[in-house]
Amino acid sequence: MTTSEQHIPVLMREAVDALNIREGGVYVDATLGRAGHAQQIADRIGDDGRLIAFDRDPRAIELGRKVFEHDDRVTIIHSEFSRMAEKLEQHVGLSQVDGVLMDLGVSSPQLDQAERGFSFMRDGELDMRMDTTQGESAAEWLARVEERDLMMALFDLGEEKFARRIARAIVEARSDVEINSTLQLAQIISDATPKKDKNKHPATRSFQAIRLHVNQELSQVAAALPQAVKLLSQGGRLAVISFHSLEDRIVKRFMRELSTPNLPPKNIPVSEDAYKTPLTLLSRAIKPSKQEVSDNPRSRSSVLRIAERTAEPYLSDPASGGQHA
Repeated sequence: MTTSEQHIPVLMREAVDALNIREGGVYVDATLGRAGHAQQIADRIGDDGRLIAFDRDPRAIELGRKVFEHDDRVTIIHSEFSRMAEKLEQHVGLSQVDGVLMDLGVSSPQLDQAERGFSFMRDGELDMRMDTTQGESAAEWLARVEERDLMMALFDLGEEKFARRIARAIVEARSDVEINSTLQLAQIISDATPKKDKNKHPATRSFQAIRLHVNQELSQVAAALPQAVKLLSQGGRLAVISFHSLEDRIVKRFMRELSTPNLPPKNIPVSEDAYKTPLTLLSRAIKPSKQEVSDNPRSRSSVLRIAERTAEPYLSDPASGGQHA
């Protein structure tokens, strides 16, 4: 494996342990990446177990198929995880699994490969797509987006306080020259930032916002979580690793809603059934140890949340404001 392909899975032991894997069980790795978590899961499922792994990135799919080339227990599916229920039924005829792991965000190899356009640390084509076979690249979006829409994306998705200035600078720059490289964009953003943070590159938040928009990452998470819960069998586990506050907020709220009883107003008698919920939270948020952060600085912002499926029916999509049964 080349240096650019190397990847240190974050919260490896904690995430795989969280699934409570049993031999003969069926598990989903919704974000295959460089197969670190997937290999650990495969090591625990026994001869009769199944692992179905998803990824949007064609390179991750290619590598995963090589890793598991001779393992018929493992199925690799090129797809965004927001379609996991549909794809599981279509490819392997499954509608129920014993555990789902979601490792959100961008992977180290994606950041380290300059040609992918995710990083401003080295020059490369301004792409940022996780799935390079479809969709609009960052350069294509920046070439057409309205200034106000760009400002809102930078503010909402990047939490960038200089969003207005940066959006104006990008729009002004593109009127003179095509913006098509990472260092070119980073310089425009840096020049438009009046006050620099000595601990963070001025393009950090803007690059995050553009990447999140191009890949629709937050809407993908919001769509995938309800599917994961519906797929889980009784006692099945959902484990989600997030890397920034916007992702983690979606996961936290989702798990909290489905683990909170939907009770009527006070003083109205209710049965014990009213206290049953589709999910049970199994722990507080789990963060990497000091040693892991020292060994892998990119793990420092990661958060693992774990929930277990109860026997209760799950009849609506909380991501759209519905109530659970």
